[in-house]
Amino acid sequence: MIIVRAERLLALGAAAAGLVAWLVYLEAGLVLSHYDAKAHLVVARRVIDNITPGWQQLGAVWLPLPHLIHVLPTQVDALYRTGAFASLVSIACLGVTTFAASRLVLLMTGSRLGATVAAVLLALNPNLLYLHTTPMTEPLFLATTSLAVLWLYEWVPANEPRVPWRLGWTLFAAMWTRYDAWPVVAAAIAATVFASRRLGASRTLALRRAVSLAAWPAAAVVVFIINSRVTVGQWFVTGGFFVHEPMYLRRPLQDLAAIGWGAWQLSTLTTVVIGGLAAVVLAVRGWLQREHAALLVPVALFAAAAVPFYGFFEGHPFRVRYMIPVAAACALYAGAAVGIVRQQAVYVLAGLLIGITLIQSPPWRQDAPMLVEAQWDLPASGARRAVTSCLADAYRGEKILASMGSLAHYMQELSHEGFRLADFIHEGNGVIWDLALQTGPAPHAGWMLVEEQAEGGDLLALRIRGDAAFTNGMNRVCEGGGVALYKRP
Repeated sequence: MIIVRAERLLALGAAAAGLVAWLVYLEAGLVLSHYDAKAHLVVARRVIDNITPGWQQLGAVWLPLPHLIHVLPTQVDALYRTGAFASLVSIACLGVTTFAASRLVLLMTGSRLGATVAAVLLALNPNLLYLHTTPMTEPLFLATTSLAVLWLYEWVPANEPRVPWRLGWTLFAAMWTRYDAWPVVAAAIAATVFASRRLGASRTLALRRAVSLAAWPAAAVVVFIINSRVTVGQWFVTGGFFVHEPMYLRRPLQDLAAIGWGAWQLSTLTTVVIGGLAAVVLAVRGWLQREHAALLVPVALFAAAAVPFYGFFEGHPFRVRYMIPVAAACALYAGAAVGIVRQQAVYVLAGLLIGITLIQSPPWRQDAPMLVEAQWDLPASGARRAVTSCLADAYRGEKILASMGSLAHYMQELSHEGFRLADFIHEGNGVIWDLALQTGPAPHAGWMLVEEQAEGGDLLALRIRGDAAFTNGMNRVCEGGGVALYKRP
């Protein structure tokens, strides 16, 4: 009972820190500064606010759960324009992640001090703290995978084939949140089955447990790829949404170095090294000592690194936030390190971890890598105000042709001027969009917005470059922030 109370107090403290951070970043205008934060709100809102509304609007590039959660709240203009409801969900996720991490440390080491250190390193990390004030999908990913790993760890010694409903649905939810969860869930299930065998489960029972566990994530993947096939005509979308970066393309050692460097930037070198060493020590103990086999399960959290590694290997540009799961796992295991050192050194190590974190990367740090990355679009956003003014002053209800794949964040910005998503023709409108691409915008829309710079330009920019006649019947009237506005006379 005392242990549960400690976990809940740590979770409440983390959520309180997240709430304070949200108020600070909201006042500074940074909650929605990341273009993806706005785009996630747009994907949720467009399910209803659309000239072709329906569940198909959830799309097939991003996984659907975060957007399903926000479908109804984003129909409220105030919540859509500020992202307030989505931010509160993210703050709650920080509490859940802290609860799961602290309980895992307690179960693995029996150390309350270690659990507290893990919670502090999670809740006071400026990168994690900022991310948990935004509508991004990483907070829900961390919460679902942490809970799934915790409940798998607790389920290992049960030696029963039945999967608890809460565990099954958490596995399903994780698979529908971010692709990073797919290798985490796969590795955690494999570790769970292995640990079950080591703890005495028969081969038949271990097989039944594996099948029962795998059924939940498998169902999530099957439903998702069917939805992908129906909505975009592909079973699985793997490319076409980024420009290749030669620095990382087909360079595995450099890709691994990028992951390590990113985790370091999002945390501290001390936390990464100590957390990594603790993970190795506990994993070896789980491998060698039969009674501690369950210690292999939490190591699965590091499997999230497989997705950025594959992305970099395929030439995806570096984004520091892709290493957020690794930084969070290091924080958890840094707390576990406090729990496994000798009694004389435990307070020294705890003080070292927290002290270095507060000195090198305090929660009020303004140049935290995640904050810096989130503000990349701010200069362009300011420059786009000229386009916004040009459009808003002369707008009389005509449809606007624009690529949501490139300008979803700008569509969200335009909501402050009263524009609805139903005012736009975009990729989610299927045949209407395809026809506009074939014939040009003039027969279908009174306006056209074109992203000409980011990622080499959007589909409309490429269409214009390939065929100058595409804009016949439209006049270019203004530009700013890489966006050009065309108007039908």
